[in-house]
Amino acid sequence: MSGADVDHETWSDQQETAVVEVDGHALEMAYRDSAALGGQGEAPVVFLHGIPTWSYLWRRIAPPLASEVRTIVPDLVGYGGSSRGEGFDRSIRAQEQALAGLLDELDLDSVSLVAHDIGGGVALRYAAHNPDAVEKLVVSNAVCYDSWPVEFISGLGLPGTEDLDEEFEGKLDYAFAEGTYGDADPAFVEGMKAPWLVPEGKRALARAAVATNTNHTTEIDYGAIDADLLCLWGEDDVLQPIEYGERLAEEVGGDLHPLADSYHWVVEDRPEAYRTACREFLVD
Repeated sequence: MSGADVDHETWSDQQETAVVEVDGHALEMAYRDSAALGGQGEAPVVFLHGIPTWSYLWRRIAPPLASEVRTIVPDLVGYGGSSRGEGFDRSIRAQEQALAGLLDELDLDSVSLVAHDIGGGVALRYAAHNPDAVEKLVVSNAVCYDSWPVEFISGLGLPGTEDLDEEFEGKLDYAFAEGTYGDADPAFVEGMKAPWLVPEGKRALARAAVATNTNHTTEIDYGAIDADLLCLWGEDDVLQPIEYGERLAEEVGGDLHPLADSYHWVVEDRPEAYRTACREFLVD
């Protein structure tokens, strides 16, 4: 079954839950593990999404690779099926703790990471702080250095009504339907919106938005990253321009693979090309 055949409700039903610790808070972290779904791949690869998405972002990428690698696709804390209540941090620094907790729960000492948007910031921090624990690193249209915050995301954290309204859903439609290259797949738009169009969903997204902190990527020691690096970047992205991918590849040491005809949601705009590049880098 390809990821495109899995609707967002089925994806949620296929998730498991681990308890991770963030700043002393025990939180639930939902994740989809191909090892529990009949996947034959063994080498673990963790896929990290950004804001305002969740693990379903990887629907066209992770499942088709499950015959060759073990795909582990979590929801960051505060997103998707993970804990989304009050009283805990959702920042990149906090997500790094959550990732470490998940890998500990799964008894994984070494993994490869594939990451997008703020998930890229999480992956870069983790790789810098744990150079022996990350074998290969794919970052796509990722926050890094001083490439953010993005005004649209910051605006989602502004005070306002806590009830769902047409304006809020309109902003999500703008992000996903208008943010894809060409005609958006309705399943993608519906799936990306679903976690936020529930009671408390708008407040959860606002909490995630206000947790964005540029310091958490400017303070990274990028020279400490020892993983093999591939910057797999949608070259028409205006939110995280490809120049940042070029800088990462040059300063960390790695390759830049631009994907034409793709905006920020590069995994949705160019899924076949993205899968091919990932497969060649992670498996071959």
